[in-house]
Amino acid sequence: MNKFHIPYGKQKIEQDDIDAVVQVLQSDFLTQGPKVIDFEKKFAEYVGAKYAVALNNATSGLHLSVLSLGLKKGDRVITTPITFAASANCVRYAGGEVWFADIDPDTYLLSFEKVKELIESKPVGFFKGIIPVSFAGLPINSEKFKELAIKHNLWFIEDSCHAPGGYYVDSRENKQKCGSSNYSEISVFSFHPVKHIACGEGGMITTNSKELYIKISKLRTHGITKDNMSENHGGWFYEMQELGYNYRLTDIQSALGITQLAKNDNGVKRRNEIASIYKKAFGNKVKYQNLPKGRYNAHHLFVIEVNKRRELYDYLREFNIFTQIHYIPIHTLPYYKEIGYEGAELKNAENYYSRCLSLPMYPSLTEEEQSFVIEKVLEFTNE
Repeated sequence: MNKFHIPYGKQKIEQDDIDAVVQVLQSDFLTQGPKVIDFEKKFAEYVGAKYAVALNNATSGLHLSVLSLGLKKGDRVITTPITFAASANCVRYAGGEVWFADIDPDTYLLSFEKVKELIESKPVGFFKGIIPVSFAGLPINSEKFKELAIKHNLWFIEDSCHAPGGYYVDSRENKQKCGSSNYSEISVFSFHPVKHIACGEGGMITTNSKELYIKISKLRTHGITKDNMSENHGGWFYEMQELGYNYRLTDIQSALGITQLAKNDNGVKRRNEIASIYKKAFGNKVKYQNLPKGRYNAHHLFVIEVNKRRELYDYLREFNIFTQIHYIPIHTLPYYKEIGYEGAELKNAENYYSRCLSLPMYPSLTEEEQSFVIEKVLEFTNE
C-alpha cells in the first residue's frame, strides 16, 4: 500500500492562522472592518507599492483593472495564451478583444519580442494595453514592457498571481519586486489556496497611482462613496456615483491573509530549495523553466517538459502523485475558438502544452515525498 498522497499544490494552515481567524469571528466586524485595511497596508509595504486594494478574488482584480484604465467595447489587448483564462476573460468582460502573442519556449513567459512584433505589425493606436503574466512565479521584465508600452501609448497590467516574493534586477541595478508597480500601472495577485498566500479565495490590486486607487476602491463597492459627505448630509449619507460591483474581501479572509503574508518569504525560500533539488536530480533528463540572470523565481509551480506527458501523468497517479497541467492554451478553449481564435499561430504555446507537467511544489512538501516524486519521474523517463 502506497503511504503517500501528494498533490501538485496545497495550502499550509498553522495555529497562528487559525487564531487570527478566530479573533475576527469573536470581534465586531466580519467584513468591511479594520483587518481589510490592515491587510492592504501590509501587502502594499511588502511589495513596495503605494496603494493596495483587497478583493474577493484575482479575477475581480483583473476586471476592475481594465475598467479603471478605461477599456471599452472593441478595444484590443495583448496577453499570453499560457495562463489561467481570467487573464484574457477580464478583457472580454469589458467588451474588448483579446489578442494573443506567443511565449518564449525557455522561460514560458509572454515573449517580449513577439509582443513587439505584433504591435509594430498594426497601425498606431490599434492596441490599448498589454497583460503579461509572471508565469509559475518567474517575474516578467516589467521595465522592458513599460518602455514598449510608453512608445506605443499603451497601458500595462502585470498579472503577478503566481509571483508574490519574486523579483528581478532592472537596468539601474534596482531590485523590482513583483507588484511594486514601478513600471506597470497596476499589478494583480491571487490568494487561492494553492497560491503562496491562502485566504480561501481572495485577491489584491497594487498601484502607485492615487487616481487609480480611488477609482478601483469605488468600483469594488458598487461605485458607492461616503467620502466628505457626513458634514452636510448626516452620517448615514452615501452616493452611488457610477455602476460598480460587490468585489469586497472579508475581515475573516484578511486576517488569514495577514498571517500568511508574514510567512511568505520563508515559503518562497523553501520553494526555491525544492526547485533546486528537482533540478539537481533531473539534470538534463527533462526540460524545465529557464531562470534568466537577475531574476528570483517565487516558484508557484515547478513545470517540466517530457515527450510522453499523458503517460507520465497517468503513471504518477498510480502512486498517488497528483500532477497538473498549466495551462491549456486559452485560444484553444471552446469559447475562444467559437469567437474566432481557432487556427491562431502560437506554435511555442501549443508545443509547450503538449509536453508540460507541473510537479508537486509547496513549502510543506517533505524531503521524503519529494524524493519519491523524483524516483518515480526518473523511473518513467529511464524506461
